[in-house]
Amino acid sequence: MSALRTPQRAALAAALMLVFAGAAQAQHHAGHTPPDPSKTAETQQAQDAHDHSKMGHAAPVKDEAQPEAMDHSKTDHSKMDHGPAPAKDEGHSGMDHSKMGHAPAAAKDDPHAGMDHSQMDHSKMGHGPDAPQQPREPIPPITDADRAAAFPPISQHMEHAREFTSYVLLDRLETGDADHGRSQAWEAGAWFGSDLNRLWLRSEGEREDGRTESADLEVLYGRSVSPWWDVVVGAKHDFQPGGSQDWIAVGVQGLSPYKFEVQATAYIGASGRVAANIEAEYDVLLTNRLILQPVVEAEFNSRDDIARGVGQGFSKLEAGLRLRYEFHRRFAPYVGVVHERSFGATADLRRDEGEAVSDNRVVAGVRVWF
Repeated sequence: MSALRTPQRAALAAALMLVFAGAAQAQHHAGHTPPDPSKTAETQQAQDAHDHSKMGHAAPVKDEAQPEAMDHSKTDHSKMDHGPAPAKDEGHSGMDHSKMGHAPAAAKDDPHAGMDHSQMDHSKMGHGPDAPQQPREPIPPITDADRAAAFPPISQHMEHAREFTSYVLLDRLETGDADHGRSQAWEAGAWFGSDLNRLWLRSEGEREDGRTESADLEVLYGRSVSPWWDVVVGAKHDFQPGGSQDWIAVGVQGLSPYKFEVQATAYIGASGRVAANIEAEYDVLLTNRLILQPVVEAEFNSRDDIARGVGQGFSKLEAGLRLRYEFHRRFAPYVGVVHERSFGATADLRRDEGEAVSDNRVVAGVRVWF
């Protein structure tokens, strides 16, 4: 009985299972109902509401009111400030960074930082290479002959240079062919004394056609006021022209910049008459021995002196150019030309006497000093 019951129960269970499976499947497909047309229309409207093509995401439409692209080829960029924009103030300009310890780490770690090395003698610290112990060129041993040559026996006492010295210069001793015949002229100078205090002698004169036209002698005391200049004061005596006359002389003489020899002297006569003489010369070294010397001399007078043929004002100018050759420094012959001309009242006096106001002559002479 139990055996029969078992197959039956199995069959019954299988049938129940089939029934339950069919019911479950039917219930499952019942949830897949066809869509409602009304709900489908609403869904389409919602999708249309989210249509991005209608949201203006498309490319912007060109605005006709906006200006067209600029043509920079006709723009003058030279007047535009294309320089870098000013640095934006980040608020650090007012900070004192010197106290923030931004110094390099090496400087902080340097134990010598802050030391004044200018007062230290680094030569004794051994910073440089070791000096060679032996010279590159061997030095021969010193002999007795070397010692004798270095220290000769002194037979005389040492002495300073002489304090009193002298110099005599016959600067021009010449003869020439003047307009009125042969002429002779001289100009000489000498000094005696020390470097600071000297006695000066100066003389010059001229003869023409056997007559002495002019001659004078000056005796002066000279005091050196600079390495190149002396101040002189003394007396001058004129032998010619006219009668003798004396002057008080004050002046300067020396070497001006660019090596011009200058001599300027003022003279005060007994009657208050004042005269002045300025002379300048320059040596142009064509070679070491061939020298060209231009000379210019001018005279001024404060009053007329008709007896001596001298007028007031700028009275005479003489310019010469002489070329000398120094066979020896103390002796040099020369040749040259001289032009002399009177001016102003002096020229008028010469015209009244029937004389020419100018004269040209070719000269030859010697220059000697000792």
